[in-house]
Amino acid sequence: MTIQSVFSPAFARYGQILEGYDLQSLLEALKATEKPMNGTVYVPSDPLLERTGVFSALQDGFYGGMPLQMGYCNGFNAKLNCLEYHRSSEVNIPADDVVLLLAPLQALENGVLSTAGVEAFLVPAGAAVELYATTLHYAPCDGRPDAGFRVAIALPKGTNTQKRDFAAKTAEDRRLWAQNKWLLAHPDSPEAGQGAYVGLCGDNITVSGLRRNTIC
Repeated sequence: MTIQSVFSPAFARYGQILEGYDLQSLLEALKATEKPMNGTVYVPSDPLLERTGVFSALQDGFYGGMPLQMGYCNGFNAKLNCLEYHRSSEVNIPADDVVLLLAPLQALENGVLSTAGVEAFLVPAGAAVELYATTLHYAPCDGRPDAGFRVAIALPKGTNTQKRDFAAKTAEDRRLWAQNKWLLAHPDSPEAGQGAYVGLCGDNITVSGLRRNTIC
């Protein structure tokens, strides 16, 4: 697998680059958020990020006035581990180069997805990227080996928070891991050990082993 550019035509099935937003204040605020030296931290909603102009612009325009949250995923990561999807687009704005591991939701067969169909895309620092609701994704990976990352993440308010207790009625209900978050875990992932639905087969992809043949 080769790491492709997020500006390449291959990315069009997964999302788009968002233009016209002033990201400077957001990127400055993002650099002040915590970044663990081991693993990653995810915070769904951060007041510092939500006071920036781009938050209001995304909420009023891009999300059509829907209540929005903006948080971050920071740290170090090199593995796929899981893929997730939402009923809405997600916006990622990285302060550092990151690699996103993506696959189409339509490739899911009988509740299982082969990791052979996963593609890797390098997103440069300072780009704003929409991931469509049909795009399987998860935590970003280091864009530069062992460099870590900080990424602002915008989603409809309440996404990735504690799900409500309910009686599962469909096969998809078994994948619901948090509010507006359906999760497919690799059997080798920590999430699988925590009881997440195991829906990935094949290699648990490691980004450090991929070919870097792209320029952003």
